[in-house]
Amino acid sequence: MSHTLQGEVVSAKTAKTIVVSIKVRKAHPLYQKLYSVTNKFMVHDENSQAHEGDIVEIVESRPISKRKRWTLVKIVEKAHVRHVEAEEPKEEEK
Repeated sequence: MSHTLQGEVVSAKTAKTIVVSIKVRKAHPLYQKLYSVTNKFMVHDENSQAHEGDIVEIVESRPISKRKRWTLVKIVEKAHVRHVEAEEPKEEEK
């Protein structure tokens, strides 16, 4: 069975490729203090359907390029996009 991970898309700027960040909290073996470890994976996205902020599921695959060894399986959750528009205050005519 293939290795499957779930993480957040941090970059979707290149064609058919996304960068997925996997965050894991680990405990130090001696002191038991929790610390965070972040890994980034280059993932093949054939249809360019994932965007920044999406939560995705990826699976290990054959080497696709020098750094791509993962393939997008599905988008678990779409990003909540905030539309910030710089509207000028409307002045009412008298």
